[in-house]
Amino acid sequence: MLLRLVTGALAGALIGYERSYHGRPAGFRTHALVCTASSLLMLVTVYQAHWVHATAESIKLDPTRMAQGIMTGIGFLGAGVIMKDGLSVRGLTTAASIWITAAIGILAGIGFYFPLIVSVLLTIGMLSMLRWIETRMPTRAYYHFEVHFTRASDMTETALRTLIESYRFTIANFSYHLDAEGRIRRHSMVLRTTDRSSASQLSEKLQATESVHEFRIAPTGD
Repeated sequence: MLLRLVTGALAGALIGYERSYHGRPAGFRTHALVCTASSLLMLVTVYQAHWVHATAESIKLDPTRMAQGIMTGIGFLGAGVIMKDGLSVRGLTTAASIWITAAIGILAGIGFYFPLIVSVLLTIGMLSMLRWIETRMPTRAYYHFEVHFTRASDMTETALRTLIESYRFTIANFSYHLDAEGRIRRHSMVLRTTDRSSASQLSEKLQATESVHEFRIAPTGD
């Protein structure tokens, strides 16, 4: 029992460290606790004969029922780390890591050490190595872009579109807004590009533009 609990705690801590290293809210301690708790609950089922005082014939073991309950309940904890930031949704990867950590804890609880070790290595590899691969893949990056101008600014919609497209962006969902006092023009849109450096270049240009009152460029990824 001690070996299984310690193994579960170490497995969860390894995965949680990767999350903490990247500044995620559910990190080292959260993953270690989730994995240990899953292991502990599975011990209750696996060693049922040790605490249920009945004859061997009357004891009906069904460890899968406990596993199903764990995986269902852990969804509430995973939902707690999913946050909506404007139009972006963050925390999905951390929620998925919590879910798989619970599954790894179940493996520790029933003593399946070989698949446990393999799953820990795969999980850490997916969280770290796939991040490195993802940043180098020729994929499209999406950004939510909002910019504010004074009403008297000479920055027209045509000029704004030309400026944005000159930094290799394509524009979708262009919107218009004038504040209650009629002094600030606000435009929001979704930008798409295959060059991730375009966002920083556009940001530098907007900072140097006097007619820009305020702007925000937010990536849509996790």
